[in-house]
Amino acid sequence: MTDRYSNSRQQAEHAFSNVQTQFFAKNNATEELEAVAQARDAKTLRLREARLARELSDRLSATYNPIAKPARKR
Repeated sequence: MTDRYSNSRQQAEHAFSNVQTQFFAKNNATEELEAVAQARDAKTLRLREARLARELSDRLSATYNPIAKPARKR
């Protein structure tokens, strides 16, 4: 295939191939970063929901089972 083209055309094809490879590598890196960010956001949401549920449970149990305070001496 390269025998059919002139030397300048071969150099241009090679340069274009290099640029195209860099472009696709950048796209892959961007997609990987987006996937990591999406996973982090999902984990943050899951942990936040778990924390809020735990806090609500703690508040409800505190209202139903008040901690006995020691009697003060007078």
